[in-house]
Amino acid sequence: MEYVNPIKNIEKIQLIKEILKKQSSRDFVLFVLGINTGLKISTLLSLKINQLVDENGEIHSFLQIDNQCVYLNDQVKAALQLHLNHSTPPVDSYLFKSPKSESPISRQQAYRVINEAARKAGIRDQIGTHTLRKTFGYHAYIKGVAISLIQERFHHASPSETFRYIGMDETKQKIDVNL
Repeated sequence: MEYVNPIKNIEKIQLIKEILKKQSSRDFVLFVLGINTGLKISTLLSLKINQLVDENGEIHSFLQIDNQCVYLNDQVKAALQLHLNHSTPPVDSYLFKSPKSESPISRQQAYRVINEAARKAGIRDQIGTHTLRKTFGYHAYIKGVAISLIQERFHHASPSETFRYIGMDETKQKIDVNL
């Protein structure tokens, strides 16, 4: 398995969103949900609509999954609403349902979606399904979330493992000594 990178450039992230939004509301939600929650691709692909939406069609603010409570921010809610308005799927179906079956898309299809959109956006780095999770971690850290919290979300053994995972080398780690 090849090492993949987070997407560090905000403009590239916005460009990928635009590309995916034009291409498919399902693929757009996959990207937005992935970079805003840090969930593993296997967890994302296993999501059913009724885990995110109540019986009245209201999108939950939190997702309870894998003993975690995951916040769904406004970007995620807007992307979900767009997708649900475009596709009106049954609430017990997979969020990322394959058009060919009742099952979710495969990890390979998710990889193709993410990789192709990144290439169209001009990204030449190694990109894959873990890119979504790594992008979440990188930007959470840059915005001031403690590395210990990101480490806990990712179930890593040490902060150094999390720093490596999110693409931060040791010389670039923020060290705030002024409390």
